[in-house]
Amino acid sequence: MATDDCAADAMIVFDGSGSMAEMGFNDIDEPRIFEARRAMADALPQIAQNRRLGLVVYGPNGADECSGVEMRFAPEANAASLIISAINALEPGGSTALTQAVKLAAQTLDYKTQPATVVLVTDGKETCGGMPCMLAAELATDGFNTTVHVIGFKVRGTFFSWDRQTDNDYNTSESTSRCLADRTGGTYTSAETLDQLIAALRETLGCQFLF
Repeated sequence: MATDDCAADAMIVFDGSGSMAEMGFNDIDEPRIFEARRAMADALPQIAQNRRLGLVVYGPNGADECSGVEMRFAPEANAASLIISAINALEPGGSTALTQAVKLAAQTLDYKTQPATVVLVTDGKETCGGMPCMLAAELATDGFNTTVHVIGFKVRGTFFSWDRQTDNDYNTSESTSRCLADRTGGTYTSAETLDQLIAALRETLGCQFLF
């Protein structure tokens, strides 16, 4: 469910890594980024009328695979068009530095002195050496009142893995970043369709009585 103060400032952390452009062998008919763009365009205009939103993107534009973590802007009013434009212009690339990106978002919200809500939209696991569960413990311990919601969008397991028992294990995997939500009192949502992603954005960022 959304946080009690659904009008407080929030940061969206968006996965712009190279896997957002994948399709084909992973049972995805079109790149994830296409549906993610449509979901943002559908959900954010109404949410942003009542909540100041900011954006952190990770993946592309770094000097190497893991340095592409960028704070696009801190929370501001009526930010829907800014976020939608930024995500529409993204060209997915790089790896998944989600731990660093979530920490940057929390710091932007001054999480040690005031309530902070971060919504992470990701298609997979940390691949840049970060430790999301260690960060989760830090946010829970040091944060004034920090909540991280994680939306796992079309998350897939490792296709070529000795640990994988069945094809179903691959197609129904969940992000290892779930601990960020579990430890901070947030929610973890698996979204496989456009409608599920829209609903997850509304659930984690919106005031439910408005929908």
